[in-house]
Amino acid sequence: MLSDKWKEYDYQAVYDTSSILLEKKPFNNTVLVYRGYAAFYLAVSATESQQAQEYIEEAIHCLRLALMDAKKKTLGQIQYMLGKAYFYKDSISSYHYYADLAAYHLNEARLLGYKADDIPEYLGLSYAQLGMTMESIAAFSEALLHRESDALLLSIAEQYEKAQQHSAAKQYLFQIIQRSTDDSLTTKSRGLLGKILLNEQDYEGAQKEFDAILQKNQNYADAHYGLGLIYEAQGDLVKARSEWRKTLRIQVNHAEALEKIQQYK
Repeated sequence: MLSDKWKEYDYQAVYDTSSILLEKKPFNNTVLVYRGYAAFYLAVSATESQQAQEYIEEAIHCLRLALMDAKKKTLGQIQYMLGKAYFYKDSISSYHYYADLAAYHLNEARLLGYKADDIPEYLGLSYAQLGMTMESIAAFSEALLHRESDALLLSIAEQYEKAQQHSAAKQYLFQIIQRSTDDSLTTKSRGLLGKILLNEQDYEGAQKEFDAILQKNQNYADAHYGLGLIYEAQGDLVKARSEWRKTLRIQVNHAEALEKIQQYK
């Protein structure tokens, strides 16, 4: 019955039925796996945060129990799903303490020979969360071999920027800006590119990027803040303070803008 409902993608039925079956046999490995997988997909599709939290906790609980008595042929897949479950738990939690467990279980799945195209991207995101910049870049670069997307290119660019490898970061950002049809990704890419150019003292180039952002979205706080830094570098503190005040009208807790306003009182 569980397998039939699973094939129909009826995850709620799998979840409910498995609860009844586990009352009789709490450590039935097959049922635990089905329940863990179903709970994961229910968590991902949940519309309420509390419900998602409850489902993902149950997914992790069942999958960890299933690991204790798993057959060798299913062990890798269980590790993979457990890694994804921890990754999702990290993404919906107030405190991000689970990226290390996501990376651990995904790597365990690989060591057991389990293959899935999304493992490198999940690892890249987990390593980024852990501040493991070079490991994140390596994982994201591997992910590009399976699936190239503008979001993935931006993730790589962000990690290269953190590693102070600005030339590499700019190459990816230029690609996104030139070809992406997603305004959100383009805006983020221009913002990061503007930041890099500003640090390189290419004020004309940086202003071009910030102005391009503001032409589409006047309420992008970091673009106003960046323009303020350009004016500051050029000695025009009147315009600089004006841009920082605009920043704070949009984002009242913008720490850098607050600091600048205090500095130039």
